[in-house]
Formats: sequence, structure tokens, C-alpha cells
Amino acid sequence: MTAQLGIGTAALGRPGYVTLNHAAALGGNYDPSVMESHAHQVLDAAWAEGIRYIDCARSYGRAEDFVASWLERRRIVPGEIVVASKWGYTYTAGWSTTAAQHEVKDHSLATFDRQLAETLERLDGYLSVYQIHSVTAESRTLADDGLIDAIARLREKGIRAGLTVSGEGQDIAIRRSLEVRRGGVRVFDSVQATWNLLERGAESALSEAHAEGMKVVVKEALANGRLTPGSREESVLAPSVSRARRIAKERATTIDMLALGAALARPWADVVLSGAATVAHLQSNVAASGFEWDEELEEQVRAVVVPAEQYWKARKRFSWN
Repeated sequence: MTAQLGIGTAALGRPGYVTLNHAAALGGNYDPSVMESHAHQVLDAAWAEGIRYIDCARSYGRAEDFVASWLERRRIVPGEIVVASKWGYTYTAGWSTTAAQHEVKDHSLATFDRQLAETLERLDGYLSVYQIHSVTAESRTLADDGLIDAIARLREKGIRAGLTVSGEGQDIAIRRSLEVRRGGVRVFDSVQATWNLLERGAESALSEAHAEGMKVVVKEALANGRLTPGSREESVLAPSVSRARRIAKERATTIDMLALGAALARPWADVVLSGAATVAHLQSNVAASGFEWDEELEEQVRAVVVPAEQYWKARKRFSWN
């Protein structure tokens, strides 16, 4: 079964982001009303293509506001679409692309309570999934009993609990989340992780999570634009990006089509997020749903993988633009 495509809003809700050529995609116009209109256009295109999963976060600038105003304008009924958001980072860039610090991470109970109230102020009635933003292998978040108790109570509001993971120990964080229970019931219903042709370290843990009944959401399938035709990667990822480009050319396709096709073909994936910043990007991503994956390709792309440590070291250097 092929995973469904969802739409992420990290590149739509704030003027600065780490996706390659993000500034060019937004045309350099960061007026909030212009960006809101732009976000609505991309969301309209996603809706027209049958996409029914939207992912946002408190730290994505005004992403939740833009999604909320779009839902109201389109008169979409709750239940017609899955809206997921995240808490744990606070946006601090002040609508600047050159801020010294764009976001601050804090997984405390106080932050959860504050940001849940902020999210519900915007998305109450639509919020389906609320996720811890970016749990790492080093994080003690999943061992915070008071916090986990509060997260477990989301069920009383009809909201499912989830987590996103990051860093070279994604697999460790995922497996820990499988063991977190309250009243004999697993607390987390979904997990969102980075998986792409370059970084496959979480693969076995995601397969286990899927087998346990968790919804698996793939993020950064295009490695923040590094697996796209416009990328000219100069980091340690460059040799692997070049290999992926050659494989795509041999198949008479593009590197982004190959990368998204690979993610959508994962048997354990339920949703693969498009990080489209423009309607054209979105429509190109949708086309990957028809990409035919086969065993020969599966073997070829194994040569593209880089060690998780190298990938995340390079990922930390991705520049905000």
C-alpha cells in the first residue's frame, strides 16, 4: 500500500527556514498578509489534489494562524481533514530571516500547557494530533512523568498524542516512545521522523512502530531541498546527492521524483509530508505518487545512504534563508 501525501507548513508560516532556496520560493516578500495569501494558495492546491493531512507547529511563525484562516475561508468541516501540530519550540525570530536565534526548545510541562492553549485558540475543533516537537535520543522528555500524564489526558479532548524525532538516534527515541504507557495504554499514537535516500537510520524502528499500530509520518523526504534538481550540495552529502542524481537520470526522472517515490513506497509509512513552498513544488510532489518503485531501484539507492552521524552533522549546518 502506498503512503498518502501530506502538506507541511514549515516553509509557509515564517519568512526564514533551512530549506534550500526558501527565500527565492517566497519571492523575498515577507509581508504577513502576502505570506498568508501565498500559504492559502498552496493549501488550496493541496486540497484540490486530494491531500487531507496538514502538519504545522507553534514554532512555524504564523503557520497555525494561516491554516486556521484557510480552514475558515474554505468552510472545511472538522473531520474532513487531519490537522496535526507540534509544541516544544517557541518562535523567537521576530519575523526576521537574519535573527541570531529562530526558535527556542523547551519540553517542560509549563511550555506544553502554554502552547496547547495557544494552539487550541487557533485550531480548536480541528486539531487531530498534537506532537512533541523533536525528541532526540539524549532527551529526557519521555521520562517526565508529570508531562506524560498531561499528554495522556489529550485523549479526553479527542486529540491524539504524537511525537516527532530528530538526530542520529531517532531509532532510540522511537523505541522509547513505544514503551510509554498510562493505564496500560500506549500514550503515543503517531510518530514523525526524518527518512530520505540519504538518512535511513530510523527505518527499522519506524517499521516496528507501524507494526505496533502507530501512524508513521515521514518528514524531510527531500532533505530540505538537497534532493531536488536545483541543489548543488557542497557538504559531505555531495557524493551521495550526485549518485542519486545519476540514478534518477538513468530512470529518465528527476532526483526529487526519485526521493519522494522512495519515501512513498515504504511499506511502514502512512503519510509522507511535502514541504512545498510554492504551488509548482506541490504539484511536482504530487506527481511522485505515480512513480513506480521496484526491487532494482531499492538495491541501487542503498549506495546513496550516508552514516547518520554525518547526515545530522551536515543538517545542523543548513543555513536559514
